[in-house]
Amino acid sequence: QVRLVESGGGLVEPGGSLRLSCQASGLSLDYYDIGWFRQAPGKEREGVSCSAHSDSRIFYGDSVKGRFTISRNNAKNMVYLQMNNLKPEDTAVYYCATDCLDPKGRGIGSDFGSWGQGTQVTVSS
Repeated sequence: QVRLVESGGGLVEPGGSLRLSCQASGLSLDYYDIGWFRQAPGKEREGVSCSAHSDSRIFYGDSVKGRFTISRNNAKNMVYLQMNNLKPEDTAVYYCATDCLDPKGRGIGSDFGSWGQGTQVTVSS
């Protein structure tokens, strides 16, 4: 059974940084695309980043490019999201998710496979 557990969220001031972590179990990240999406109250789910397992391509949503960095440690079954220069509009619950590529493998998809319980990120002064 696939299980994803996110951690690292919290309250941070605008311009600050956070590092989210996701521990995966019940699967090997050697064989999975893995990434992050977020959802703010009253808003649709938004793909944040995706790391492809087959060729190491990485994709970012337009709103986080240049500020967020995804990384993975397949040996530890871990994936991370380093978030810098955070803005109030980054406030959301962040979810780690498998199967994050779009069907053509050209970007972040919207039909994720498995995801965790999420971790809250709040950016506010």
